[in-house]
Amino acid sequence: MGIRVQIEVSGLMRLLHQLNTAFTGLILVVMTITAIVLYSLVMDIFIMDEKRQLEMRAELLVDILNDPDRLLQSPEVSSLIQDQNYPLLLFDKSTGELLFHTLPEEAASDWVERYEEELAGSDTWDSGYGQYVVSDHELRGDQVLVMATPIGDLAAIQMNFVWRIMLIFVLGLLLAAVVSYLFTRKLVTPLERLKQEVKKIEKRKFNEVQPVQATGEIKEVDQSVRQMAGELERYIRTQQQFFQNASHELKTPLMSIQGYAEGIRDGVFEGEKRDRGLTVMVEEIDRLKKIVNEMILLAKLDSNEDIYRPEDLKLSEWTGRAADRLLPLAEEKNIEVDVHIEGDGFISADPERFLQALMNIGRNGVRHASSRLLITVERNGDFLIRIQDDGEGIGEEVMPHLFERFQKGKDGETGLGLAISRAIIERSGGTISAYNLEDSGAVFEIRLPVSG
Repeated sequence: MGIRVQIEVSGLMRLLHQLNTAFTGLILVVMTITAIVLYSLVMDIFIMDEKRQLEMRAELLVDILNDPDRLLQSPEVSSLIQDQNYPLLLFDKSTGELLFHTLPEEAASDWVERYEEELAGSDTWDSGYGQYVVSDHELRGDQVLVMATPIGDLAAIQMNFVWRIMLIFVLGLLLAAVVSYLFTRKLVTPLERLKQEVKKIEKRKFNEVQPVQATGEIKEVDQSVRQMAGELERYIRTQQQFFQNASHELKTPLMSIQGYAEGIRDGVFEGEKRDRGLTVMVEEIDRLKKIVNEMILLAKLDSNEDIYRPEDLKLSEWTGRAADRLLPLAEEKNIEVDVHIEGDGFISADPERFLQALMNIGRNGVRHASSRLLITVERNGDFLIRIQDDGEGIGEEVMPHLFERFQKGKDGETGLGLAISRAIIERSGGTISAYNLEDSGAVFEIRLPVSG
């Protein structure tokens, strides 16, 4: 018992671990992709923002500088340069003359030489002395003002931003893992309880099956499991009762056959008694054959064997055939058989089996009728067939088990006829029921869908 509990707990923990790992892994992949995208986007945003600021400062300088000689004389310009500490270059494009620069001499000359080919109009530039965000503006004449910001400064800001984002991601991942654990545990615990209830069904402890506290689909599965347990319990109980009844029904004729056979063998029965014994033996053998054949038919109807071959049958025709076959038994018992067709059409059923179902119910009605058996067919959406007798009705003790196997009423034969009829009607897509009339007699109702 301890080993089983340990295995079940291990299975629960393994499932929890798998779900948490999958959920956390999914979040990690999403966050990684997001971080990579953000990393590249952040730099683009910083470059765009820095480009915008450079353009604003360049416009300010352009407004101030009417003459390049005023670059060093303007206190506002000097303050701007000193405070912002941005690389700045002013040169004459036509002559290549450097008018002012805050770059090293060699770098400033390189910028002027490569301006037309690489620098003009670009957002970023790799000058060979570093990468820069640049903004260039043409002044009066051929003078050009270039302002720049080292990308390295932006990269430092970018890394600071990325580290903060990573911290947020890590905290979010931890929080998601905790939420995932709580959520999956809430999901897995009802599943584990449900597995325990299924184990009870496996051990046929149907009375111990308890509902599982759950919601959504798990609750629906739990309801289905409990319904299955009820159906299995009923089926097993029915099978046990069936075998008990079957053994009893088979034992009685076998004992009669054995008794007469031994008596004839030992010379106990001679002459007329021996002939009567042989007659009884033949009758009991016929009865055994009938019981066995009906048991086999029921088993085949309950299984998926291809013995039921439905066709389109005209209901009035086959109801009439059943009535015709009942006439010999009805005349023998002085019973009148009437058929009333109030609505006709086609049903889908196996001809031979459907006729057998009507005959079983009809013979039952003739045996219990006082003077009349009425068969009516109505059509109101589906078909309704009523087989009504004017006898004493069905006993209250028999009614709940009327369509079960080996449930014989008064003057019953094998106790399988009505069970076979129910199986055939259900295979035809219909239902069958029975009730007693208030004054006298029993009524069997068969409901069948219209074919097509």
